Amino acid sequence: MKIGFIGGGNMASAIIGGMIEKKVYEPQQVMASGKDAVSLDNLHNKYGIEITEDNTWVMENADVVFLSVKPQILPMVIAEIAPLVKENQLFISIAAGKTIEWIENEFGKPIKLIRVMPNTPALVGEGCTGICSNKKVSQEELALAKTIFDSCGTSYLVPEHLMDVVCAAAGSAPAYVFMFMEAMADAAVMGGMPRDLAYKMVAQTVLGSGKLMLETGKHPGELKDMVCSPAGTTICGVKVLEEQGFRGAIMDALDSCIQKSKKI
Repeated sequence: MKIGFIGGGNMASAIIGGMIEKKVYEPQQVMASGKDAVSLDNLHNKYGIEITEDNTWVMENADVVFLSVKPQILPMVIAEIAPLVKENQLFISIAAGKTIEWIENEFGKPIKLIRVMPNTPALVGEGCTGICSNKKVSQEELALAKTIFDSCGTSYLVPEHLMDVVCAAAGSAPAYVFMFMEAMADAAVMGGMPRDLAYKMVAQTVLGSGKLMLETGKHPGELKDMVCSPAGTTICGVKVLEEQGFRGAIMDALDSCIQKSKKI
């Protein structure tokens, strides 16, 4: 089995790193192409995979082809590689907002296609990925994709109509989390804490909170209530967040992301 990546950016690097480090595939089974020579050299030096600037070479040699370029570049890439599609070749697209139907139409022929929405925490093995596919993809091929994305985090099979929501709740959400973390750290600095310590404490708190929710299975509201002692400090902060429309702002931000994803 040969795995090829057309596009060698951060997300491709995260997926490749997960596959190789978890020994899902060996370096000699993986190849990548792209126009950024520096990124390709980094992939080769770090993981020992084959690299090329020629997308057609990947198409000729890979059994599974990742379309790991930006959505705006994807039409040009597909136009280049569509004539080279081989029978039973599997395609996995990570392009935000590009539906299965849109990609199939761009290829202009039946293809096996899996659509995924990963996120940047995959770079440290803690990604969250949504996966869906067209009807030509077998259960075994879907399981293969899930194994790949589980190697750099956790993946979930979802119906395609939820992929724009996955984009908001997982794909784009790290940016909002980082903004929240930065604001908390700024408040700690305002209170007199050194900035480097503030960043570390905030990051560990967010990491621990997520782990607590996942491992206990408790509702986030219940976990929030566990921290809010009667007449304590936490409930005072919760009151201010509610007065400032904290939850409504988060919901509006994610809804805006969903709507944008639908229009890409």
